Amino acid sequence: MSIAIPRRSLMLAGAAAAVAPSLAFAATPDLGKPAPLFTAADSNGKTWSLADLKGKVVVIETTNHECPYVRKHYTAKNMQTQQREAAAKGVVWLTSASSATGEQGWVTADQANALTRSRDAAPAAVLLDPQSKIARAYGATVTPHMYIVDASGILVYKGGIDSIPSADIADIPRAKQYVRVGLDEVLAGRPVADSSTRPYGCSLKYPHAGA
Repeated sequence: MSIAIPRRSLMLAGAAAAVAPSLAFAATPDLGKPAPLFTAADSNGKTWSLADLKGKVVVIETTNHECPYVRKHYTAKNMQTQQREAAAKGVVWLTSASSATGEQGWVTADQANALTRSRDAAPAAVLLDPQSKIARAYGATVTPHMYIVDASGILVYKGGIDSIPSADIADIPRAKQYVRVGLDEVLAGRPVADSSTRPYGCSLKYPHAGA
């Protein structure tokens, strides 16, 4: 049974999630330094290694399909549009399903592929990260939490997909699209002006201690 949540409650929840401290992950990696390397299998069984993608600009998107903030961007086609724009420019967009096994947002490979089809999503791959290793390495706190790695493997952006922390689709057109703008700056050889922004969304569902 679905439960309607008032917009104000969603906004407050998102704001809290964006700033709430967490002990589940290491310190967030530094901008201007090498991005944390990782290797993970995708929903089709292919193994992806960030080291192998050197020479390509990479976007990392943490996701939880049950999160209203994630749904906002997929329902509005904002996430899919940006995925396709990025691919057309040679950018590798990796969606990381980093919820712990059995937690909200956790998916099997088949479920991940079904979601990609039903949402007409277009990432290069959906990485399966049930132990939250990628999320932990990047200090991800919410879904969606966004990162850009430049072609030399340097982390050049971390934060929100855009500037308005709400679950309301109507806010998308008037928000600054940080990831889209940041990618354009990177591809033009310029520094990312807003390189560290406030992430917002649902708290990322890390494994419980001892799991």
